[in-house]
Amino acid sequence: MMLLLLRHGILLEVVQVLTDLDLSISKAYISSDGGWFMDVFHVTDQSGNKITDQGLIQYIHQALGDKSENAEADVETSFTKTVGVQSLSEHTVIELSGTDRPGLLSEISAVLTDLECNVVAAEVWTHNMRVACLVYITDQQTGGPLRDDDRLASIKKSLRQVLQGDDSQRLARTDFSAGVTHTERRLHQIMYDDRDYEGGGHLSKSEVDDNKIKTIVSVQNCFEKGYSVVNVQCRDRPKLLFDTVCTLTDMQYVVFHATINTEGHIAFQEFYIRHMDGCLLDSEAERQRVIKCTEAAIERRISEGLRLELCTRDRVGLLSEVTRIFRENGLSVTRADVSTRGNMAVNTFFVTDMSGNPVDRKVLESIREELGQTMLQVKDSSDYGKPLSRESSRSKFSLGDFFRSHSERLLYTLGLAKSCS
Repeated sequence: MMLLLLRHGILLEVVQVLTDLDLSISKAYISSDGGWFMDVFHVTDQSGNKITDQGLIQYIHQALGDKSENAEADVETSFTKTVGVQSLSEHTVIELSGTDRPGLLSEISAVLTDLECNVVAAEVWTHNMRVACLVYITDQQTGGPLRDDDRLASIKKSLRQVLQGDDSQRLARTDFSAGVTHTERRLHQIMYDDRDYEGGGHLSKSEVDDNKIKTIVSVQNCFEKGYSVVNVQCRDRPKLLFDTVCTLTDMQYVVFHATINTEGHIAFQEFYIRHMDGCLLDSEAERQRVIKCTEAAIERRISEGLRLELCTRDRVGLLSEVTRIFRENGLSVTRADVSTRGNMAVNTFFVTDMSGNPVDRKVLESIREELGQTMLQVKDSSDYGKPLSRESSRSKFSLGDFFRSHSERLLYTLGLAKSCS
């Protein structure tokens, strides 16, 4: 349980810390009142086990602002973790967005290689035929960030031409990040700015997934309590809470109270929100926009296609080579997570054929033969993003359910025991 001074975005900061540490949030009770913000999170590791690593626990204390004497000044000796925040002092960060098409990642990486840039990390999301990408590069010669303005302008121009392609309807965007970037939050912001939530005309990924669990989002005003209430029901998966809270926060809404619960593969989220100026969502158009943006935030991370994992010694041009082989064999990358750990490249790709259909096994074996059987491993993508097995609740959780502990009684006294949904 955490009790912190309330300010805009603090909930996202807390969830971001837990998410970056790959902790699974099965339940959460969130409330703020009188300028204070109280969170209760039920978390486990990705195997569903209780957190016992003292280094990890101390890291969480420090990351969330615990400066007590019991929190050691340096926990790096017992716990080290690469999280989503990347330092600009070591890399140049390129932000890209535009219309998605097969082979795009191959073209982007080839251009960067030709311009003597080394890709040390990248993350690519696609949704509703739009693509958002953050690429962390260094100079091949110096191994550090790029400093020359003329060279940066040349890179920007070349990448914009690649992204633009034959699309004259919506402009591509290429830019360099100007501050410390949290990769996944920035990807959400890029997609939101690109209005990927306006895409439609087909079933969403969540509506056609294997278990037919649809994403259902509703928004209504609860005038009695003075809040607008956002209810979300969807398939549970890692980082779900981060995705929804990130989007609500960046849309300039304040989450005052919330309950999060999971039942098997289904997640239930209920948020009591207001505008930053204290107003409710006062129009049907605004409520529909929140629904569409929340649905998009949930769907962006749902990966279509076969999951491939590449682990090999890192070298200049590796990403360009691998994605070229994918493209030449008729594969399209729907999502990618590229990273380097020491002298090793650890990359994850989700791929389909050019029409979005499953990859032919013969094609896959041909690619593995070309890259090396041990370098490229095939993972069952149907298991990726599914929640780990947890003991399910018997009924949907709501704010009126918990009265036993001190924190539960405190939430009840706030007058939110009776749900407005």
